[in-house]
Formats: sequence, structure tokens, C-alpha cells
Amino acid sequence: MIRKILKYSFWIVLGLVAMATLYGWSLYRDIRNLAVRDDAHKADAIVVLGAAQYNGHPSPVLKARLDHALALYKRGYARAIITTGSYGLDPNFSEAHVGTEYLVQQGVKANHIITEQGSVTTRDSIRASVALMQSKGWKNALVVSDGFHMYRLKRMFEDAGIVAYTSPAPESPIESAPTQRYWHSLREVLLVCAYRLFNL
Repeated sequence: MIRKILKYSFWIVLGLVAMATLYGWSLYRDIRNLAVRDDAHKADAIVVLGAAQYNGHPSPVLKARLDHALALYKRGYARAIITTGSYGLDPNFSEAHVGTEYLVQQGVKANHIITEQGSVTTRDSIRASVALMQSKGWKNALVVSDGFHMYRLKRMFEDAGIVAYTSPAPESPIESAPTQRYWHSLREVLLVCAYRLFNL
């Protein structure tokens, strides 16, 4: 009897592992498909997801995102930009503030930028951006980040009632490095699952 139970348990566990593997692979493929697709549309605002800053200067990852947002802004895709990202380990400069200062230096009018620097996580940034947009009656966003990030961002925005168009930063140092691209995308599989299961 015990042997039979163990046998059935083995096949059940094996089946669950196979299903989880297939789901993970399918999700990874969807993440990568969106990572290389530029879906830029005119929108109420361009939302730039934060990344590391170094003593008041954008890291290469953040600079790539900001430069792409700037290009979209100059091409007339939106008249407003929302920069996001908190202070992290640096109490003097937030990612959002550094992003805003960089964009102003590149010629964007300060009153065309909204700085949202109270958000620690991606989920926080989306919630804060959605709240800002809804307070202004805005209904759609052109989201800028690294390609691997786009699948989760799009779902988060759309779950909150904002239409999200994705436009990955073409000069992303992460996306141009195969090993980093793979591991960040694999990490996104886990983060998407956590979001779907626990709304994290």
C-alpha cells in the first residue's frame, strides 16, 4: 500500500514539475518576444523606470533608458515624462531626481517632467505612476525600460486600468550582453509568477 502511494506521488510530482517547466518556458518566450518589440504609440505620458545612479549621475542602464525616453519625447510621442525610482542606498540622490535633472540638461522643459521618487520597487513605481496619471485624467502610457522588463510592466499597468505601450531602450547594456540578458529574463519569469500569485 505504501509502495503504491509513493509510486503515485512520484508521478504526480513529476507531472507538476513538467507543467511548471513548460509554463516557465512559455513565459520566458513571451518575455523575450516583447523585449525585442518596439510598440511606440502616442500617449499621455512617457514613463521611465528607474535604475541605479552614481553620485548624481545616471548609470549606463539608466542613461540608456533616459536617452530613449528623450528621443521619443522629441519625436512627439508624448508631452509629459514621468521619472521613477527612489533613493536606494544613496540618501542624497534619488533615481527619479537624477533622471529629471539629466532630461532637463538635454533640453526637456522642467514643467513637462513629473518626478516620482518615493517608490522602492517596480510595483511601487507602477502604482505611483498610475495614481499620478489618473489624477490628471490620463489613460495611456508609453513605458520605457530594458527589454526584459517590458512584459511585467505592461501587465501591471493594464491591470491598473492604464493602456501601456512598450518601447525598450535600444542601447540597454543588459540587453546587449547575452549572459545578463538571459539571467535578467529568467529572473523576470520568477517575478511575473510572484506578481500573478501574490500581487508583488
